[in-house]
Parts: sequence; structure tokens; C-alpha cells
Amino acid sequence: MTEHTLTVAGVAVDTRHWIGGRRVASAETFTDVSPIDGSVIGEISRGTALEAAAAVAAAKAAFPAWAATSRAERARILHAVADGVEKRIEELSIVETTDNGALLRSHRRGVMPRVAHNFRFFADWLLKLEHEDFETRGHTNHVSWDPAGPSVLITPWNAPLMLATWKVAPALAAGNTVVLKPAEWSPLTASLLADIAAEAGLPAGVLNVVQGYGSEVGDALTSHPDVRRISFTGSVPTARRIAESAAGNLTPLSLELGGKSPLLVFADADLDLAVDLAVEQYDNAGQVCLAATRFLVEESVAEEFTRRFVEKAATLTQGDPRHETTDIGPNIHPRQLEKIDAFVQRALAAGARAVIGGHRKDTQYYAPTLLTDVAQDSEIVQEEVFGPVLTLQTFSTEEEAVRLANDTRFGLAATLATADAERAERVTAQLVAGTVWVNCFFVRDLQAPFGGSRHSGVGREGGTWSFDFYCDVKNTVTAPNGWKNHG
Repeated sequence: MTEHTLTVAGVAVDTRHWIGGRRVASAETFTDVSPIDGSVIGEISRGTALEAAAAVAAAKAAFPAWAATSRAERARILHAVADGVEKRIEELSIVETTDNGALLRSHRRGVMPRVAHNFRFFADWLLKLEHEDFETRGHTNHVSWDPAGPSVLITPWNAPLMLATWKVAPALAAGNTVVLKPAEWSPLTASLLADIAAEAGLPAGVLNVVQGYGSEVGDALTSHPDVRRISFTGSVPTARRIAESAAGNLTPLSLELGGKSPLLVFADADLDLAVDLAVEQYDNAGQVCLAATRFLVEESVAEEFTRRFVEKAATLTQGDPRHETTDIGPNIHPRQLEKIDAFVQRALAAGARAVIGGHRKDTQYYAPTLLTDVAQDSEIVQEEVFGPVLTLQTFSTEEEAVRLANDTRFGLAATLATADAERAERVTAQLVAGTVWVNCFFVRDLQAPFGGSRHSGVGREGGTWSFDFYCDVKNTVTAPNGWKNHG
């Protein structure tokens, strides 16, 4: 072990940046704290404009060779990265649980296998990426996807490695080089990913990892003139700052932002299913951008729905996310916990009623909360809390349900519970959302478009949409019979 290596639950993690195929330390560090118990994990290299410039320069230098690498070879290396992830699922799982507090059992069974799948999916999609040639007055049109160049990927803390690789995998598959800036509250698995990628044979400079604060290193990355694409997942205020930073260079952006998604429960719905869907919104301590945090329930079944919800929620176990029986872990940081509680206390002061919860459990955990008697124009209904806090309102008609569902500035997702197929078709057609789930939740396929409407984002990624973003899409038109015969 060296001064730049942490041991996290028995796993060695390098605390330095990964730039141009080597580890680079910064003069300053920032403190990484575990949300499980508030203990200090260690000191992490704190990037500045200096490290940002070095990372972009490394990505720029590596770009021509990586862009010229055949699709088959790029795909082979991405599959090798997936192999490396699968060999280290246990290590990645325990490090990420320590770092961001999400359930260890979820990391082992779902999240880390999905990380490997991200690489495999985009490697395979690359090999079949094509558009059928078409004719225009005898001329042949041929569509191709040209790598765009160095890409800056800025990722959140709620699902650090999965959401990072959701961006890294298609960017690399497209032939771009990458500078990854993980969230400062959960940087550790990004460092491990750099090791895995290097071991898989990814050339130096193709993937770079720079840690630190957005105001110190993020701005330097997003304003850099050599950056050709920026993809960001996070909050609306940060997205505005990134957009302003990128505007000077007209750098294309993909933004997946906040949500205030509704769960619409109609009287004809299977109430047991609806309650299961509702309780699922406490997943990851409510720190899920897609969560349906606003319950809209038809008046005639609202009382029964609420009774069953309270009973079901009472069976959840909140505590140490490393324990197999835990259902809800801690919130990421004391600052986030304070923000969550401030939202709830302001709502209670304004007349809301806490059916369950409504308070902190301690300095790391917030009690699962359901608030009723909330006005549509209230802060708690309109603004993203990003914690285990849900609201319940009622409606009497389908038209009212749609109106309430659409009456926020967001449009990331929506969930609908009904037994009427025609109603489902009518309602989903009117909902403003990038994803709508009918009688299910969180069913995600990488070939589907993903993104938000309104303040929930700009653009779509997934399948071919990812390559459309990370590439310069070119159309080549060739005249008929224009070739000389060189015999």
C-alpha cells in the first residue's frame, strides 16, 4: 500500500486521478465520508483546472488512434472491460455501498451486473449499428456515425458506477475518448473502473478520471474548447451552469435532470399491485431521479390505498445497508439529510399531515415519509426532494388526474396503475414524460430512448440514440455512374 491507496472493506482503492494512463496526484485533497455511519473513508485527490486541462489533452491525443480503431476491436475491448467488472463484482459492491450507502444486496444482484451489461450491450450494438441506404433520384444516400471527439461525462452520487458506465460505454463504443468526473460524494468506484479498463487493454488516454468539485474542476472541463460532447446527470441548477459554460464553444449537451414524477392510481387498479409500486418508491432511500414521488389516487379508493400503503411500508427495515435484511439505507450526506428535513418541516408548517414519518431518525437516516393535505402549488409537490418523502393527493376524474400529473416543471417519468387498457392508452398519450410505466416500475432496456422533458432534461440516450449523440452523424450522397473505368 502507498500513501495514495485506501483500504475500503479490504479493497485497495487508489485516491489519485487517472490521466493519460497513469496515476496523478493533486496538491490538495477532499474528504470522502461514508453515509453509513459518518466515518471518514479517506482523502481524495482534489482536481483543479490544471488536472482538467491535462485530462482533456490526454483524451485529445488518444482520440485519433481510438477513433480509427475498428468497430470489432473496440467491441472486443469493451467486452474485456465487462469481464473485468464481473470478476470484481463483490469488491465493487462493497466499495460502492461504503461510499454511497446503497444496499449491498442490490449492488451484488442487480447494479454491478448491470454495469457489466452496459459495456456488453453497447459493444454489441456498435457491431450492428447501421442505416439502410436509400435512393434519391438515382443517387445513393449512406448514413454513418463518425466519432465526435473528447467527451466529458459528469455523473451523480446516487448510482455512481452504473450511471457512469451508462455514459462511458456508449461514448467509448462510438470511438470517443472520455474524461469522467464522478460526484465528490461517491468517487471510489470510478477509480476502480480506471484500473479495470487499463487491465482490459483500453489504450492510455482513452478513459481519464478526474475527481473533485464541480466549481473547481467541472467548470474547467465543460468550458474547454477541445471538448466535443458533454453528458451530465444531476440537478437543474448545475445543468444551467454547465450549459452556460459550454455555450461559448457550442458544445453539444445531453442532460438528464431532476424529476417529480407521478404515480396515478385509478379505482379499477389492482390495489395490491398499486401499493407495491408505491412502496417501491422508497428504493435507495428515495434517491432515485425516476421515483414516482407524487401519488395521485382516485378519491373512491384513496382511503383503502392509504391504509394498505401504511401497512406495507411498516414492514420495511431501515438500517445498515450492508445487512441482507435492510430495505432502506442512509441518505448520502448530512447536508442532503438537512435539505430533506427542511422540505418536510416547511410542508408541515404549511398544513401538510405526515401519515408516516416526517422526521429524521438520526444524523444519517430519514424516516420514510408520506404527506397528505398538500396543495398542488406547494413546494413539496412542485420541487424535487430526493429523499424518502412522498405526497398523496386525490382526483375525481381522468381529466383531473392528467392535469395534476402534468402540473410541474418536470417531465422525467410517470407510472400508471389501471385495469383498463383503453384508459391506459388515453392517459399515457397525454402525460408529459420521457418514460411511462403501466402497471410496472423501473423496467429499463438499454435499447430504449431515455431522457426527460421540460426541466427534466435535454436529449435522449440509449441504443442508437446514444450513438446519435456521441457521434457526428454523416450522410454521404453518391451520384450514379460517376466512376471512371481504370480497367
